Amino acid sequence: MAVTIRDVAKQLNLSITTVSRALDGYDDVASETRARVRSTARKMGYLPSRAARNLRRQRADIIGYVIPASGTRFTDPFFSEFIAGLGDQAVSHNFDLLISTATPDTPEEKKVYARWVQSRLVDGIILSRMRLNDWRANHLTKHKFPFVVHGRTQSKADYPFIEIDSRAGFALLVKHLVERGHRRIAYVGAPEKFTLQRDRYAGYCDGLSAANIPFDKSLVGVGDLTRAGGYRAAQSLLALRKPPTAIIGVNDLTADGMMRAARERGIVVGRDLAVAGYDGTEVSEHTQPPLTTLRQPVYDTARNLVNMLITHIQGEPLAPAQIILQPELIIRESTGG
Repeated sequence: MAVTIRDVAKQLNLSITTVSRALDGYDDVASETRARVRSTARKMGYLPSRAARNLRRQRADIIGYVIPASGTRFTDPFFSEFIAGLGDQAVSHNFDLLISTATPDTPEEKKVYARWVQSRLVDGIILSRMRLNDWRANHLTKHKFPFVVHGRTQSKADYPFIEIDSRAGFALLVKHLVERGHRRIAYVGAPEKFTLQRDRYAGYCDGLSAANIPFDKSLVGVGDLTRAGGYRAAQSLLALRKPPTAIIGVNDLTADGMMRAARERGIVVGRDLAVAGYDGTEVSEHTQPPLTTLRQPVYDTARNLVNMLITHIQGEPLAPAQIILQPELIIRESTGG
């Protein structure tokens, strides 16, 4: 029969409340008593009920993350690395990671967040793929619910975040392509509601301006952050009377789809056409040819976000609470490198 907290209390001739608070580390129990309770509990083989302990502490020891993906599947390798980082770091803090998936800005997505906040199913939430006016950040702020963010919104809300300076990164990508001799440089972006589209498109324009290359609207395509979206946009760009000699994708998946469109036209990527992307996930090393990309530290960023969130949940000060990192340019064969 399993040893209960009542058994430990009886063995020590203490109240159940005192034993419970001693095991939970409360400082209103004398340190000598805490040590005696823990030693006795260990010798008796007592294993605390996590559910009961969390009920007393009004904590779940769970953090939540909703994958902003369309449909029931996700194929973006960014999320695989991001979730691995979240999960590994959560476990190191004895927290669990609860994952759901929902298409951005749908009733289903709003139901997930409302349920988590109202039920306190999780202690805090990590947000990513931010929108310019992000209702999630506003909702969590309104309910004073702990959250941290990968990225930023255009609002002035004060919340902890880690941001990768993709605007500076895309300007660097354009500079790299100009140094390779390219002047007709196209860009395939994402829906305008995403902050990443604003920043990466601005970086593309910054790079053109720095190189004194006139902006050409016909060289801007719209994707949806998927291979299929990159493929469709590249088909249109490569069918222009005067097609681009280089194309930058808003992320690596988009760039991978663009390379497929080029191959179908008999265009040799890395020789006839330069292609670059953003994220630097493992998949970018294994495209044909390997993809020039801006690498962001996806796994490490996810781990750091978990650290920030748990600190926030525990009510401890965050220093720093807002971090901006620079992406790393990785030059490979897709741009002739």
